[in-house]
Parts: sequence; C-alpha cells; structure tokens
Amino acid sequence: METPLIEFREVTKRFDGKTVLDRTNLAIYENQITTVIGKSGSGKSVLLKHIIGLLSPDEGSILFRGKPFDEMKKGEWNKYRSKISYMFQNNALFDSLTVFENIALPLRQTTKLKKKGIEQKVMSRIEQMELSDAVRKYPSELSGGMQKRVSFARAMIDDPTVAGGRVPLLLFDEPTAGLDPMACTRVEDLIVRTTEIAQASSVVVSHVHSSIERCAERVILLYDGHFRWSGTVEDFRITTDPYVSQFRSGSLRGPMQPAEL
Repeated sequence: METPLIEFREVTKRFDGKTVLDRTNLAIYENQITTVIGKSGSGKSVLLKHIIGLLSPDEGSILFRGKPFDEMKKGEWNKYRSKISYMFQNNALFDSLTVFENIALPLRQTTKLKKKGIEQKVMSRIEQMELSDAVRKYPSELSGGMQKRVSFARAMIDDPTVAGGRVPLLLFDEPTAGLDPMACTRVEDLIVRTTEIAQASSVVVSHVHSSIERCAERVILLYDGHFRWSGTVEDFRITTDPYVSQFRSGSLRGPMQPAEL
C-alpha cells in the first residue's frame, strides 16, 4: 500500500477549550491536487498550519512519508520545511513594499543570490503572472485579483523542482476568496499548471465550487473537527452523502440534524 506523503493520525487541536480538530485521520498522497472543503471556521486553515509546522497537535501525530514530525532531527525538519510553498489566505503582502520587493523578499532572506540573480528570478515570475505593469506599485494600488497573483508569485519564487529528489508541497489557503469569476479562473489555472510543472503535491483549502471542479483530483470534506467524506471530483458530483449534499446546497452552516444522517 502506498505510503502517504502527509498523514494525520488521531490529531487533536484545541484553542481556548474549543476542539477544532478532533482525533482526525487524513492521508495526502503525492502528485495529486487535494482540495479540502468545509464551512468557515471548520479548521481548514488550522490543517495547513499543522502541515507546515506553524502549529503542533495537542494529541496524535503527523507523518511525512511515514516518519513522525516529532522524530525528525533538526536537519530533517529544515529539509522538509524547504519543500513547502505556502500561499496565505489574506495574501500577507507588506504594504510598504512594492510588488517587486514583496516577491523578492524570500530570496533576500533565505538565499545567497546576488542582486542580478534575484532580479532575474523575480522578473520571470512577474511576467508569468502578467504583473509587468505593476512592478513598482504597492499592494494598496492593486485589485484583489492582482494581489492574489503577487502572493502566488512570492509563494512560488523559489521555483520548486524535483531536482536532486526534491518533491515540493504546495499549500493554498482560500486562494480565490473574494475574487470575481474571471480572476478565480486565472488563479485556479495557475494552481493546476504550477502543480504539473513542479511535479508537486498540492493541498488547496477552499469553499468555492469552481476550485473543486477546476483544481481538485481528490476532495475531502472537513466538518465539526472530522474528515467526513473523501473522493474524486466525479464522486463529489454524484454522491448522496448528507454532508456533501449540504455543502453543495450551501446549507452546511449548522449542526447536522439526526434525521439527515
């Protein structure tokens, strides 16, 4: 049986006495785009923060290719973290930096590239994201869709590849939230294309139906601290599972009624 790239085993996470993840079990496999869906506040972003190591479980364990995080030595952990690109939900752009400076920041902080090398990599990403006219602009001067593309470019600036056995893991937290349909389509296409080029494994947290249809190869529903359903996009379209049916209808906002289970 295939070893998952990332695996959650009985993971529990609480905040101020509230259980957000409740003995959750999850497997994420390589070379797939996995889309995690669920209502707002269900713990989707908390899931991503556990994968990248910004949060640690109160109980249970998380494994990378079969090895628990808490058994990794410092060098192993740093190597694992270097495999991850993370696009934050709120873009996390610095208002005082231009588009160019925002995208260049990770290279300046984590590499020894010289000025010319940084400029070449940044301008290459800017052209790919069709942001050439915004190089010297600040985030406040950009539309929501353009801010998303800047955030995307910065998340991918390290140009993850499979060179040397490096398998990138791409995490996207609500990448199309607040965007108009055209901007959504552009970002969704970027996710698919980037995942294919990098031969990556991607996890997309979303509640937008177009992201499920255009991006996902596997869909997982998180509800009330548990992963309630998983399957392909085709399975998602036809299943009569009550949790999925509620999500599709937009009514997955409160506790499930016993009669619906």
